[in-house]
Amino acid sequence: MRSLDLTAVTWRKSSYSNQDGGQCLEVSDDFAAVVPVRDSKRPDGPVVTFAADHWSSFVSALRDGVLNA
Repeated sequence: MRSLDLTAVTWRKSSYSNQDGGQCLEVSDDFAAVVPVRDSKRPDGPVVTFAADHWSSFVSALRDGVLNA
C-alpha cells in the first residue's frame, strides 16, 4: 500500500474517548477507502489505517454491543 499524505487531514475525536485526557482516539474521514486512526495525545506519533469497510464493521459492532468498549 502507498503511504498516505496526512499533513492536511482533518482529525475528529471519537465519541468513545473520555474527557480527562486518557484513551483519546482520533480518526479522519478524509479518505474514501481507508480510515486513519491515531492517539490524540501523540499527534506526531504513529497512525494506523484500516480499510473503510472494516472500520465500519468495527464501529457497528461496538454500537450494537457485540464488542465491549
